[in-house]
Amino acid sequence: MTGDARQPPRTPDGRYIVVNGRRWRATDPRVPEEAGARLRSHLMAARRAVAAAHRAEDPEAERAARARVQTAKVALGERGTPWWEQSEAERRARWEEGLAALDAQS
Repeated sequence: MTGDARQPPRTPDGRYIVVNGRRWRATDPRVPEEAGARLRSHLMAARRAVAAAHRAEDPEAERAARARVQTAKVALGERGTPWWEQSEAERRARWEEGLAALDAQS
């Protein structure tokens, strides 16, 4: 496995990160840094919204927040069709469309 002090270790093929012995799909390395930062910001805001809706016992708000988490995770390549199985055009469309959808909801 590879990794550095700031990032969790990755499997040799770079497709997964390893956290506490568990593999998680890595973010698509082709997502441009600026877009990735914006997507991560949306992801963190959506996760905070999930927690707030859960505390407020608001299932509708929780569903909406979880949908935003899903959109961000797919756009980052961490869910959905594996990024290594997509063409360059499909990868670009995935993060551009996800970012547009999340920006529109903000």
